[in-house]
Amino acid sequence: MNFQQLRSVREAVRCGFNLTEAAHALHTSQPGVSRQIRELEDELGIALFARAGKRLTGLTAPGGHLLPIIERVLMESQNLRQAGKEFLAQEDGLLSIAATHSQARYALPMAVQEFRSRFPNVQLHLRQGSPQQVAQMLLEGEADVGIATEALGDYTQLVALPCFRWTHSLIVPPGHALLEGPLTIERLAGYPLVTYDSGFTGRTRIDQAFAEAGLKPDLAITAMDADVIKTYVELGVGVGIVASIAFEAERDLRLRAVDVGHLFGINLTKLAVRRGAYLRSYVYAFIEAFSPTLTRPAVEDALAALGPLGNGTADEGEALPESALAQLLSRSPGAGGSIPARH
Repeated sequence: MNFQQLRSVREAVRCGFNLTEAAHALHTSQPGVSRQIRELEDELGIALFARAGKRLTGLTAPGGHLLPIIERVLMESQNLRQAGKEFLAQEDGLLSIAATHSQARYALPMAVQEFRSRFPNVQLHLRQGSPQQVAQMLLEGEADVGIATEALGDYTQLVALPCFRWTHSLIVPPGHALLEGPLTIERLAGYPLVTYDSGFTGRTRIDQAFAEAGLKPDLAITAMDADVIKTYVELGVGVGIVASIAFEAERDLRLRAVDVGHLFGINLTKLAVRRGAYLRSYVYAFIEAFSPTLTRPAVEDALAALGPLGNGTADEGEALPESALAQLLSRSPGAGGSIPARH
């Protein structure tokens, strides 16, 4: 038994049982992948995959049972290599961060600046994507840390930790009628809206608020990036709804903002790591720079509370246990131990 055999099994599953794609991912040949799988099956004495001729069609029952073990073995081998690097170079290395556009543009810069001043020899890779893409980058080992509001708490393979609360703001040109009088969902529904794409930056709460009021929003334009939204609001295409942290009064001189948390509720940004992954010291340092609540002891307690890596899916989301969450909140600098808010 060897690691290449285990990698062949894992990649075959990741690639939808397409051995050609698995071979490409492993930088080898399709017959080579097939041989590695067959040799492992012969050694174990069981068939891991169901087949139709030479084509793989799925996992057998034993294969489904052994896949999580294979994934854990491969992860621990990676952890072993990372631990060795940790002792060889305490403050050198690579940190890969996956985040949504809003988090990368508005929430991350101060943390990155602080981190770079402390660890100038650590190379930072910043990857951007949808919340689902951020989660996938974590699951596939392409990112060490993921930051988003949606999706990260839906995967049992990830440990999602609370960072800060935030609300949406309405953005309009100066003198707009919505700046006068009470702002209601009914008044807002009377204007074309420019806001986030589905699945981005609290869009689910926006849709839910209109649906609960029995209203259908007039969506003029949707986008992933708040800067794009602000541009089209300035052009008069519609009124905008963005994360409050995306409005910068000193820069957005042609816009005015009104908090609409009373309409769309409070959102919670989360930071996630892959369960069971080895985190180097500077990863903990970055996490604390981004969210001071998440000190190394707090993160380690949360990881320990969730236990070893499982084989859950997005349909089997597992929340952080209340005891671990309470410990995180007790370390918060906010009043009453609440998760800090950002505006």
